[in-house]
Formats: sequence, C-alpha cells, structure tokens
Amino acid sequence: MSGSNLTFLLRPKWLAFHVLVIVSVALMVWLGFWQLRRLDARQEFNATVTERIDQPPVPFDTLLDDVVTDPRSVEWRQVTVSGDYFADQILWFNRTQDGIAGDNVLTALVGDDGTTIVVNRGFIALGEPTPAAPTGPIDVLGRIRVPPGRQLGELTDSADGPVTEVRRVDLALLDEQLPGELAPVYLDLIGSVPNVSSADPVPVPPPTLDEGPHLSYAVQWFIFAAAVLIGWVLAVRRSIATHRRRAADDDDADAPGVGVEDDGAGITDGADGQTRADSPTSADAASTTTTH
Repeated sequence: MSGSNLTFLLRPKWLAFHVLVIVSVALMVWLGFWQLRRLDARQEFNATVTERIDQPPVPFDTLLDDVVTDPRSVEWRQVTVSGDYFADQILWFNRTQDGIAGDNVLTALVGDDGTTIVVNRGFIALGEPTPAAPTGPIDVLGRIRVPPGRQLGELTDSADGPVTEVRRVDLALLDEQLPGELAPVYLDLIGSVPNVSSADPVPVPPPTLDEGPHLSYAVQWFIFAAAVLIGWVLAVRRSIATHRRRAADDDDADAPGVGVEDDGAGITDGADGQTRADSPTSADAASTTTTH
C-alpha cells in the first residue's frame, strides 16, 4: 500500500465517523449561537425593564389605551390607582421568594373609574394564614404585569364555582367572579397608602437584571466543538501514520532477498542461487588440497 493512499478514510466505518463528527460539531456550534441569542434577548429584556421602571409613575388610566391594544408595550411601567379592595382573595400557589416556598395573594382592586385590576399584594410563606385585604379607600403603587400564558403540558385550573387558588394568573377565569370591567393586566404591588404593614404579604421584588450563564454556556459549546475537531484531526493523522508504516513494512517484505540460505546440499548464496561448494573459489581450494 502506498504511503499516500488515503482511500481507507472512505471506508464505511470512517465515513460514519466523519458524519458523526460533522453532526456533533454543527450541533455544538448551533447551541453556542443559540446561547448567544438568548444572551441578546436577556440584555434587551434588562434594558427594557430598567428603562420602564426608571420612568416616573403615572395614573393607570393614562395608559389604559396601551394596556388594551398592546399590554407588553407598557409592562413593568409603574402606575398609581385608587379604589377599594374586593373582599374575596385568590392564592397563586406554588411560588417561591428568597428561597422560601409559599403563595402570592391576589386581590381585586375596584378603581374609582369602575375598572377592576387584579393586584398581586405579595408573598406569604407556605402554611401562613392569608392576611385580609385592607378595607376602605386605598392608593396603590404597582408595576404593570402581563399574565403568563399556559405552557405546553401545564395543568389548567378548575372553573367550577368561585376560584380560590390558581396555578397562574388567568384573568379570563377570574373575570367571571370579579365585579366591574377587568383590566387585561395585573399589578405587582410596590406600596400603598395606607402603608403596607408587617402583617401584610411581602411585596414581590422586581426581576433580577443579570445576564445569566448564557455567555459561559456559549463559550463551553464552542470549546466542545473545537475539541471534537481536534480529536478528529488527531485520529485521522494517527491512522494515516499507521497505514504508512504498514505500507513500508509490506514493501520491505516484497523486496528480493540478498541473504545466505542453506539448501541442504551446501550453502547457497541468496543473490545468484549458487552453492559455495560450486563457486570458483571453493573449487580452487579443493584442488590445492588434493595436490598436496
């Protein structure tokens, strides 16, 4: 086999290996860029939230048109609203805050203009009693939030009778039991007048505006892809070297022999096939011995 013959790299096992490497590298590179896209989305989200939270609070009714037409365009804006809390409350269960499991308390605020807004008054630890909603007129400062949609495979809440617990803020479900015209968004409570007391739920904090692990994950995927490519190159080079050594060994084995062999009748010179006894030098030596 010639040292430059690389046809062995086209054998079925090698072709399968090449395809596996190509698919693996392509997948890892795609995952790396996917993490970078997630990083871009996270940075954009952080910038949007920061910009909107930094804006001064405005009365909720001034944003009502935007709330109705495009709720996400005003999400995280801080607004004020006045009214009275509805007595019945709903627990948004299976929540966590500061590493503690518990519930969020949802209370409907019937505004002075007749609009009803669901207010997430805050967090209570699991097993704690639900604080009653304050009575009388109240001024609320809150952040606009868009209800999360139902995820694939997520369970739905029962619509039988008044709802007292929900897995997520489903305003269409709550609208059937709340008075007035329900706004298509809800508020995370920041503060109120009268003030929030220690007996009330703990207000939900704003989101953590970090960039997450997306950049480090992207770098890891690119490193994995590079490692696979390097491993492929080393495997190919090693196999080429091994095949060249074998080819050189085969060429040496096929070369004409020049050694000395004993054929049983005398010692044969491997180069010309004559025995030493039949060679001219041997004959002369025999004649000299006889003469003496």
